[in-house]
Amino acid sequence: MGYNVAIDGPAGAGKSTIAKLVAKEKGYIYVDTGAMYRGLAIHFLKKGIDPENKEAVAKACQDAEVTIGYENGIQQIYLNGENVTEMLRTEEVGNMASKTSAIPEVREKLLDLQRSLAREKDVIMDGRDIGTNILPDADVKIYLTASVETRAERRYKELKEKGEKCDLAEISRDIRERDERDMTREIAPLKKAEDAVLVDSSDMTIKEVVDEICRHCR
Repeated sequence: MGYNVAIDGPAGAGKSTIAKLVAKEKGYIYVDTGAMYRGLAIHFLKKGIDPENKEAVAKACQDAEVTIGYENGIQQIYLNGENVTEMLRTEEVGNMASKTSAIPEVREKLLDLQRSLAREKDVIMDGRDIGTNILPDADVKIYLTASVETRAERRYKELKEKGEKCDLAEISRDIRERDERDMTREIAPLKKAEDAVLVDSSDMTIKEVVDEICRHCR
């Protein structure tokens, strides 16, 4: 049985960055569940599917195979055998993933893969419902959050560094909308597990957050 660490929290809280660093520090395998949903989102975008058309989304799941691989210890996402890792972090893909991840068939598609990884390996997994739904018996549960303003600033800087045109007010609005959508969806909404440790990273450095989470892990 693997040792499991679950990190949940809203969009832009830095879950992936932190989870990768904790994994490196502790020798765990990092599983980015959000990237898996984004992999499926790319499939829906390629097919030109409207995310509001739940039947079409559910049907499209049938001919999509999302798998995880590791190159030099870094997680790669494959969609039907094609490495789509470089395409995962666009706003378009993120919004499609946020809208479709609440659809039961989409969640079911990825749940088995996530749980089997956790059974076999020492993993740190981040997402929206890891501690509440995917790994309810995780050894350590963290709820990582930050203010909307902090998360928008971080995203703005990230996009600027990539040379992309972006608007801070628009990013803030997107984050608020995504929070609302994630927290109010019927299936596995984003919420803090009762036994999760709350970590607010608004005024913390990355190192401080990593140290805080490592303190709770074996």
